[in-house]
Amino acid sequence: MRPVSLQRILIVNIFGIGDVLFTTPLVGILKAAYPDARIGYLCNRRTAPLLERNPKIDKIFVYERDELEAVRRKSVLRYLKAVGELVQDMKAGRFDASLDVSLNTFMGFLTRAAGIPRRVGFDYKGRGRFLTRKVPLQGYEDKHVVEYYLDLLAEFGVPVPDRHRAMDLLLTKEDTDWAGKFLQENQTSGRGLVIGLVPGGGESWGRDALYKRWPAACFAKLADKLVENHAAQIILMGSPSESELCREAAGAMRHPCLSACGKTSLTQFAALTRRCTLVVTNDGGPLHVAVAAGSRTASIFGPVDEAVYGPYPADGHKVIKKKLACQPCYRRFRRADCGHIRCLADLSVEEVFKEVEAIL
Repeated sequence: MRPVSLQRILIVNIFGIGDVLFTTPLVGILKAAYPDARIGYLCNRRTAPLLERNPKIDKIFVYERDELEAVRRKSVLRYLKAVGELVQDMKAGRFDASLDVSLNTFMGFLTRAAGIPRRVGFDYKGRGRFLTRKVPLQGYEDKHVVEYYLDLLAEFGVPVPDRHRAMDLLLTKEDTDWAGKFLQENQTSGRGLVIGLVPGGGESWGRDALYKRWPAACFAKLADKLVENHAAQIILMGSPSESELCREAAGAMRHPCLSACGKTSLTQFAALTRRCTLVVTNDGGPLHVAVAAGSRTASIFGPVDEAVYGPYPADGHKVIKKKLACQPCYRRFRRADCGHIRCLADLSVEEVFKEVEAIL
């Protein structure tokens, strides 16, 4: 296909942290193909900080479903007004095209209502009815999500010269200064390895997040072994909603540790992971933030396929898994009805420690 002339492009992705970071290679290639084009991004409030400092993105639009639903329950008129204001804001951007990876019918409706003439995206279970170019999708399988996103550029005739382009996450001096101050105040300088442990895994799976988590008690035992064998300084990290999980891990440790859990912004978290020798984390958003920040990671995968949702690019990052015949069981956006979660429950501390020690 011959390249399409575009001056204003809107990316639509209201998923979680990892999914938004997965679109940043696409944004980079678009900007290289259309250096004078303005790029907008429709995302949720939680992921907006990942994009606010990206120089390739000119405008961020926030769609927060829970906030709008709360308004709708109180007043339908106020809800319609809020949605209308979002549409008008997007319409003012005068976008030539949208690239929609939301798999969401309502997002397609919003972009059509905003008068965007060329609307390209995935058609999953008929949800792409408002798109002008529907790319069939049954699920993400056999290749990384980033690869699926990059494939959409063919709809604009844009070549992809580098299919292993790193994700973009810009950190400011304030972020890096904060991380340095945190380490200085906690006297980590000169005390050997600094290893970050993330016993949570982000919020995208909601109540089902436990199905992606290696037990907190196992993280505690791993931490103790790293202290005893490598004189490591352990930093527990996570979101405010994972504070109790971090307290559980800290309480099960024999040795003292630091905790930054619930104390950082997303970009401060990224800056802190960059100062660590290694970050050991579950599959999820924190992993991808650490990867995008340029940190070294060892990630624990259970039900999810690391070839699809793992570190990107994979070079320099270690994935640790049990390698059971039933792995992965999360396919086409559905998790198998598994009550035992053996892929995580049977993954021993010794197995993980051996893999981590090989990296160190």
